[in-house]
Amino acid sequence: MKIATWNVNSIKVRLDAALGWLQQAKPDVVALQEIKCVDENFPREAFEGLGYNCAVHGQKTYNGVALLSRRPMEDVTPRLPGNDGDEQSRYLEALVQGDKGMVRVASIYAPNGNPMGTEKFPYKLAWLERLNARAKALRAGEEPVVLMGDYNIIPEEKDCYDPKAWMGDALFQPESRAMYRRLANLGYTDAFRARNALPGQYTFWDYQAGSWRKNQGIRIDHMFLSPQAADRLKDCQIDRDMRDGDKPSDHVPVWCILDI
Repeated sequence: MKIATWNVNSIKVRLDAALGWLQQAKPDVVALQEIKCVDENFPREAFEGLGYNCAVHGQKTYNGVALLSRRPMEDVTPRLPGNDGDEQSRYLEALVQGDKGMVRVASIYAPNGNPMGTEKFPYKLAWLERLNARAKALRAGEEPVVLMGDYNIIPEEKDCYDPKAWMGDALFQPESRAMYRRLANLGYTDAFRARNALPGQYTFWDYQAGSWRKNQGIRIDHMFLSPQAADRLKDCQIDRDMRDGDKPSDHVPVWCILDI
């Protein structure tokens, strides 16, 4: 099963690019982030025309996550547990039937946390704390789980073109990076790093200052696998060429193949 994640940075703007990529890459399951639309405005028909079922947890103008699956989805659950008052659409979870059993997938759009010194950074850490609690609960279920999306965390210096340039940014703070390590300590595996240890492998390039042409990127889109999913990992890659397309997102897709 080919499973992918992509922060599209507005599904309305990126629809043609998304449809073209789906036809070329042919993933079985896709997690989308920053769709930036309410549920009823999500272009379901376009994706259904390619054979995908759609689950959407949208929000007007900001945030918003979705799951696309060639297979039926069950137990579709929006919102991250732990704060009933949080109205931001950042989490969507579902069960998908594979050839050899079920896999639980989640589309994650973690808070950015900037600017530092505002309420946005404590919110980021509190949200990641809730994600950690959910990951721990899912880990106890001993089922294949893929927690994927835009984590807005640069895990290590090798995941950034210039660590010094990011020292004051919420994405690279020690507290943010500690949240990444806590998921690993729960037994989750960073699928990309399990297959590729080289530096300079990025998933995001800013639109400004020629970042893409200079390869001044960062790796902030991650796929975390439970042990039951990691045991089935066959490959994981970044489709970096999508950053060079027409009207590109500032993020590119990341995908893995699981023997499920």
